[in-house]
Amino acid sequence: MAAEMTLVKPISNVTPKFGSPRMGSYSKFSTIRMSATATPPPSTSTKPSKKANKNVIKESLLTPRFYTTDFDEMETLFNTEINKNLNQEEFEALLQEFKTDYNQTHFVRNKEFKEAADKLEGPLRQIFVEFLERSCTAEFSGFLLYKELGRRLKKTNPVVAEIFSLMSRDEARHAGFLNKGLSDFNLALDLGFLTKARKYPFFKPKFIFYASYLSEKNWVLEIHNHIRTPPGQPRVSMFPIFKYFENWCQDENRHGDFFSALMKAQPQFLNDWKAKLWSRFFCLSVYVTMYLNDCQRTDFYEGIGLNTKEFDMHVIIETNRTTARIFPAVLDVENPEFKRKLDRMVEINQKILAIGESDDLQLVKNLKRIPLVAALVSELLAAYLMPPIESGSVDLAEFEPQLVY
Repeated sequence: MAAEMTLVKPISNVTPKFGSPRMGSYSKFSTIRMSATATPPPSTSTKPSKKANKNVIKESLLTPRFYTTDFDEMETLFNTEINKNLNQEEFEALLQEFKTDYNQTHFVRNKEFKEAADKLEGPLRQIFVEFLERSCTAEFSGFLLYKELGRRLKKTNPVVAEIFSLMSRDEARHAGFLNKGLSDFNLALDLGFLTKARKYPFFKPKFIFYASYLSEKNWVLEIHNHIRTPPGQPRVSMFPIFKYFENWCQDENRHGDFFSALMKAQPQFLNDWKAKLWSRFFCLSVYVTMYLNDCQRTDFYEGIGLNTKEFDMHVIIETNRTTARIFPAVLDVENPEFKRKLDRMVEINQKILAIGESDDLQLVKNLKRIPLVAALVSELLAAYLMPPIESGSVDLAEFEPQLVY
């Protein structure tokens, strides 16, 4: 089902040498672990405290998932002797951009972080912790995938391999920064346990390209723009991490530009009817997942002065316009009917969540969910079948957004 897809970076099934960042000294410190269906081996990651409590994060349909891919096929795709479409000059130019490492000294914390964390209380505090957990997991998964691709492609295409390695550097920096932010709440994400405990659904390389491109062209800059306006009168920010989002987004956009170059080098992923169907599928998966997730966490966005649905529709429209430059077909998200379908999905999802929280027997819960899941699938299918916008390498001026919220 499309709602299972999520705006995260897929990862390889490897165990990295990447421990949790060194934390400050706290008397009460919990290490957060993700629950998994498989019984994991003991974690070897560094723990901030020998007596740390292990909080388990429950996974749901919308929880970020990790993916593995066919690395042998990846090597074939980037073999310069086989693929004559590879523009090595473009990749070399991108490599120089990554080597510059504009944000090498940007992610430096200060005392504002702990002070801000101490001021957050109640549900808003928990929601913000969850935001940090999910973001850290997504960045860490990108680190793992890019690190493995950098290793596997070193002989096949050294330039592309080095870019992947440098992107893994960026993602590790982001994940460490977010995990350090959790330390202000006396928490830390057990990344070693997370890597070993999770299942890894298989994704073909072309699906990795679609999903990674969409995930890199993300929304963090929009929060930054909201907070810093109007000039001279920044809106209330619950946490200083948002001050870092502009440079953060520059990293992510560079990653997105690289994936755009990768897809252009693989025209078979962009130039037929199957590519159009898959492009729309991934757009819908990402947009629906973000909308449903965020509508479950309206307190977070309201806490920084945003209307959740208005913000999400703005992000979806902007992401769709950017994606139209490379994807052969995108959704008509500016059609008011698209938002109406999203809102109906939110209502259905809320009912499904309410059933899960009820005291009914599990069998009764499952029976009650059946018509709701069917209704959700129906809305997803209807949204997917809406007339798409033919796109791909077009001028963005043709996609002037219309307000639909």
